[in-house]
Amino acid sequence: MKQIELILGHIGRNTLQFFVQISRFASLSKKTSYWLFVAPFRGKGLRWQSTIDQMVLMGVNSIPIVAIICFFVGLILAMQAAYQLERFGAAIYVADLVGVSMTREMGPLITAIIIAGRSGSAIAAEIGTMKVYEEIDALQTMGFNPIKFLVVPRFLALLIMLPCLTLIADTVGIGGGFFLAMFNLKISFIRYFNETIEALVMKDLITGLIKTFFFAAIIAIVGSYQGFSVNGGAEGVGKATTNSVVASIFLIIIADLLCTMFFYSTL
Repeated sequence: MKQIELILGHIGRNTLQFFVQISRFASLSKKTSYWLFVAPFRGKGLRWQSTIDQMVLMGVNSIPIVAIICFFVGLILAMQAAYQLERFGAAIYVADLVGVSMTREMGPLITAIIIAGRSGSAIAAEIGTMKVYEEIDALQTMGFNPIKFLVVPRFLALLIMLPCLTLIADTVGIGGGFFLAMFNLKISFIRYFNETIEALVMKDLITGLIKTFFFAAIIAIVGSYQGFSVNGGAEGVGKATTNSVVASIFLIIIADLLCTMFFYSTL
């Protein structure tokens, strides 16, 4: 009987904690939306200089790693497609598969996961460290709103830069497929290019880019939330950083599934 009580108590505490976390997460999302979309129209401007700095850190500095990984992803997709399509003498359709896969799915998803690991963790670590050293309390004492000062510039930077990085990822990934087609499948540049252009339509690119806005919001809010939730010293910062990456990737996959279901049923 005592064991059952302990189990039920454990389940109850975890359930209650889950709903508390959801409530705090929703509150942070609401405040961020206010400072980003409402406050600027009421004379409370955005911190553009800080936003530009974050765009460089999160976007421009991420180009090399995003480009390299997506090139290899395009190469892998092309190799796997060619393995099957060559049997039917349809190797040219590697261009179709790589182009559509990169723009609709792999480009946005891989880019978001890279940025979640690179920048989402940095957001959680930076804000968490500031909380440990009571710098957030100091900001509030000086009259600065932590959401406007810390969260909004990072949120806006990701909202702008993630679609740009995704476009680079799409282009480089298609380039990876072309590299294999030209040097292994002996398909000419013009033929591969024409097949890619014929296979892709504007909705492929647009649906992929729409996803990136949801991914950017998830990475920024989750990273900020984990940073504000830090308790303790260095151990708490490390835990928040890990939780930020895990939760971001999980929510990105869920968001990708929902977006894909929506686009699949409507477009």
